[in-house]
Amino acid sequence: MQAMVDEALERAWAVLESVPDPEIPVVSIRELGILRDVRRTADGQIEVVITPTYSGCPAMSQIAEDVAHALDVAQLAPYRIATTLTPAWTTDWITDEAREKLRAYGIAPPTGNCGSGTQAALQPVTFMPKPLPAPACPHCGSQHTERLAQFGSTACKALYRCIDCREPFDYFKPY
Repeated sequence: MQAMVDEALERAWAVLESVPDPEIPVVSIRELGILRDVRRTADGQIEVVITPTYSGCPAMSQIAEDVAHALDVAQLAPYRIATTLTPAWTTDWITDEAREKLRAYGIAPPTGNCGSGTQAALQPVTFMPKPLPAPACPHCGSQHTERLAQFGSTACKALYRCIDCREPFDYFKPY
């Protein structure tokens, strides 16, 4: 029985690997860190745990529908989809592969590290934002960029422009 359980979970992970983010279709929900876990519940169902990139993310219902569709097509029922807000999603969960895909797609990936790892030191909450260096242009690589708006195409991105090539681009804000 355990071998069947493990096989079903492995298949579920593999199937969900290909579920794209509805707002940024070049990356999967796993690559963005939205897909947190695939596990068995006490009653034997598969449970898929997803975490939004921020608590008001409008794409979560679409992500849940896409997960359900992928599991249905793979005939992996019964399952349930759980959304959890803790721990809060962080850009630290974005894989290196996804960062490169974002850059190639024209979105500057988040820079730096938010310190959300398990060994992260406690940091006091401050209400003065830390000045961050401007992100490099994903089109030409120039560091000579400027922020045009705090919010871009979605609330988790800011709108920037490259001074050198003049191209606008979204920057995935680190948090």
